Amino acid sequence: GVAGCCAKTTTAPLDRVKILLQAHNHHYKHLGVFSTLCAVPKKEGYLGLYKGNGAMMIRIFPYGAIQFMAFDQYKKVIKKQFGISGHVHRLMAGSMAGITAVICTYPLDMVRVRLAFQVKGEHKYMGIIHAFKMIYTKEGGFSGFYRGLTPTVVGMAPYAGFSFFTFGTLKSIGLAQAPNLLGRPSLDNPDVLVLKTHVNLLCGGIAGAIAQTISYPLDVTRRRMQLGAVLPDSEKCLTMVQTLKYVYQQHGIRRGLYRGLSLNYIRCIPSQAVAFTTYELMKQFLHLN
Repeated sequence: GVAGCCAKTTTAPLDRVKILLQAHNHHYKHLGVFSTLCAVPKKEGYLGLYKGNGAMMIRIFPYGAIQFMAFDQYKKVIKKQFGISGHVHRLMAGSMAGITAVICTYPLDMVRVRLAFQVKGEHKYMGIIHAFKMIYTKEGGFSGFYRGLTPTVVGMAPYAGFSFFTFGTLKSIGLAQAPNLLGRPSLDNPDVLVLKTHVNLLCGGIAGAIAQTISYPLDVTRRRMQLGAVLPDSEKCLTMVQTLKYVYQQHGIRRGLYRGLSLNYIRCIPSQAVAFTTYELMKQFLHLN
């Protein structure tokens, strides 16, 4: 949970900008990544960059906790029940952990996106609780909270899978090939070798970049579906396939399905680097090695 919160707070302003750009918010749609980063504080003050971050923290603590815990548990189950080990069980366990965490915390993500999409002076939702009430009453009860779940799950499987897979593989190769150069004894157990902090950050960053490239078009699809009624073209984005087609036809690959990807690298690489590094440090701090 702590790992998730540290990672997301580090990159919260970039998250806000990404949502504004992905869904073509009319105040900022003519701008690029860096011009939007400059425009938001001018229009909404510096705290505008952190809009929706309260809802993000409420979501990300259980999300991070469930994901990392589920990864460790699934890894054991896959090894024990199916006899699959090595790199493949990391990929499978990572995908399953990501899906589990997403399903458990999806309504909080929905509310966070709605809050982050709002611009000062045009508030439809007054806060987290008000957003929950409005979505529940106006958008079909509980099913309203799970709009866009399919592309999220489909996108999360490769994202979490390749993220855990890449980090775990780089870590095991690094410690096996160059233990003295890249590793050091764990603080809570000198018999266990862990990566040095800067190496951890590098491995986490590479993991984030690879995972993000593979799953990004589904992230764009999910955001469009989550924003739903807030967007003027929402009736064209009711299912995952419809949304993918619509975004591709209207904006193409680079300006549609991969719009905001450069920002996502800037956002996701440090985020994953901080997440994996904090997780490894917390394991030592809580004597889990």
